[in-house]
Amino acid sequence: MSHLKALKLTSAVPVRAAADPVQRSREKIIAGLVEQKQMAAAKIAGQVFTPTHIVRRKNAEGIRIEVEAPKRVRQGWFTDAAGKVFLRLRYAGKTIEFAKDKDAVEVGELTALPKIIDTLIDAVRAGELDAQLTNAAAERGQLLRKNA
Repeated sequence: MSHLKALKLTSAVPVRAAADPVQRSREKIIAGLVEQKQMAAAKIAGQVFTPTHIVRRKNAEGIRIEVEAPKRVRQGWFTDAAGKVFLRLRYAGKTIEFAKDKDAVEVGELTALPKIIDTLIDAVRAGELDAQLTNAAAERGQLLRKNA
């Protein structure tokens, strides 16, 4: 017991990383936009974008281990018949509308895409898309509750 007396004992409650749901949605959408920017930069440079993440799998002995595996990231932009590039933003399984009936950003050339993504990241940080993100998350929650 003399060893424990040398320590400073207290009761502590851990704080969750993102207790605020709005801040959590901002962080998730920004992380997705950063991946889209990396994917666009790789495509512009003519390289292959292969992100990875850590997954848990069982090895031959049946022990769970952490392994780095390729991560599937969908391309958030598309090209129309005229050759123009458009960017759509998705969150909680829904396409986000930037304004009434406007769900895409016209980029023009693929080389301009990283700058557009930076602008969207700044808009998310400033809270300009909070209402749309909250609505998409609420709709997703209702859909999940209905299926359960």
